Amino acid sequence: MTKERLYLFDTTLRDGAQTTGIEFSLEDKIAIARLLDGLGVDYVEGGYPGANVVDTAFFAKKRTEAAQFVAFGMTKRAGRSVENDPGIADLINSSADAVCYVSKAWDHQVKLALGISTKENLKSLADSVRAAIDGGKAAFVDCEHFFDGYKANRAYALDCVKTALEAGARWIVLCDTNGGTMPSEVEEIVADVLTIAPGDRLGIHAHDDTGQAVANSLAAVMAGVRQIQGTLNGLGERCGNANLVTLIPTLVLKPVFSERFETGVTAEKLETLTHVSRAFDEILNRGPNRQAPYVGASAFATKAGIHASAIAKDPSTYEHVTPESVGNERLIMVSQQAGKSNLLTTLRRFGIEMAKDDPRLDKLLRQVKEREARGYSYDGAEASFFMLAHKMLGTLPKFFDVTSYRTAIERRHNARGEMVTVCEAVCKIDVDGEIFMSVAEGNGPINALDLAMRKDLGKYSNRIDDLELVDFKVRILDGGTGAVTRVLIESRDDTGERWFTVGVSPNIIDASFEALYESFTYKLMKTA
Repeated sequence: MTKERLYLFDTTLRDGAQTTGIEFSLEDKIAIARLLDGLGVDYVEGGYPGANVVDTAFFAKKRTEAAQFVAFGMTKRAGRSVENDPGIADLINSSADAVCYVSKAWDHQVKLALGISTKENLKSLADSVRAAIDGGKAAFVDCEHFFDGYKANRAYALDCVKTALEAGARWIVLCDTNGGTMPSEVEEIVADVLTIAPGDRLGIHAHDDTGQAVANSLAAVMAGVRQIQGTLNGLGERCGNANLVTLIPTLVLKPVFSERFETGVTAEKLETLTHVSRAFDEILNRGPNRQAPYVGASAFATKAGIHASAIAKDPSTYEHVTPESVGNERLIMVSQQAGKSNLLTTLRRFGIEMAKDDPRLDKLLRQVKEREARGYSYDGAEASFFMLAHKMLGTLPKFFDVTSYRTAIERRHNARGEMVTVCEAVCKIDVDGEIFMSVAEGNGPINALDLAMRKDLGKYSNRIDDLELVDFKVRILDGGTGAVTRVLIESRDDTGERWFTVGVSPNIIDASFEALYESFTYKLMKTA
């Protein structure tokens, strides 16, 4: 039996950016796009070129390799042609493979928010779709407020779908913008839409305001749509979007879907899902949801004695899928078997092959668990894990040793009488017994320390010329000014590779130094 293809459309970087308290930097967007591309989603919607500085810079070049890169934007403004609409020009001139237009499918919203006639709205939609296609882009249409619009005026909502289809849109996405539609309604309405449009041209974009975005997405698939939109960890405006981290394993592992459909997420890629989810949270500088389906730390955990006894005999008694299938682990009791598969998978990504019965794996597992209990997190800092593994294997080279360092912050008046803060760092480095001492000023103590360390590394200096620190995140792990601090540093070089290192200490400078030192060491290992 030939399986039907389901297409996964991620809108984390666009719709997810509307989450309260979330602000993506350009570096965040690049890192997240890489996570999504590696996971196997079909489309990565990166934002709205022309709307802000970050999105415009993000679309200056293509940011995905396997997935199609999608730009989001409005249809043309009423009263002007597509040729004279700067918003349309920004979309078509971007490095995106496709353009996803938002178009209102509720007549009330058209008149209230846009102040134009429904006929004029349909014309703008058709003209914009054709402009994208003429510009060499695939055209998608996100029918905003579709389900509420359908219930208010079925004929007009369906006219929006017909117009987009006839103009040549590859996908027409039915959006439950307010998130209040029930799964039974979704199934019934989608069935009606299928009378005018084929399922392989239709998508679903569900919001989670009743906690049913995943259920609504699955109901739409069962009814006939073949594209699903969502976000990593359910990010999004108000209560969020459909959570792709929950949807993907359901589609891949549950027979009701897996026997009928296939996606771009292979079994091997699915094993990275927990890592992707937690690495994403690290980029956002927030703690993962322990109760998250499939990927949460508690998803395969149990405390009840009778449950633990049953799981020890047959894990399927209390597990609906195996934790290894999504890169998670079983937590019942202290056991050296817990987590081995996860370590082996990560080690293989770095080209390190070990047997599951290798005693060194037990040692590495103990070290990881001990360090994570102290606050380290390796899901978002694989370069640090890479070096921890090499240290345990005895293969970590010692390029240089920082024998001492000192940072100072001075607040004083400058020559113009202005109050300024001056940060200075002094660093003493041992390279094969030769001592180098460097002093540098920076715009903060960490920047000063970074500049001092790279000022003179002896024979290694030329190998770090292209090393650049691009992001710095601090997270307090427990309350109070004396709390343990975790620092995550993102680095890159001229090869385009980016890597993350982590440091943990009650002292933020020490934590930052540890992450800096590991970033430098990783760079030198790359060029060895």
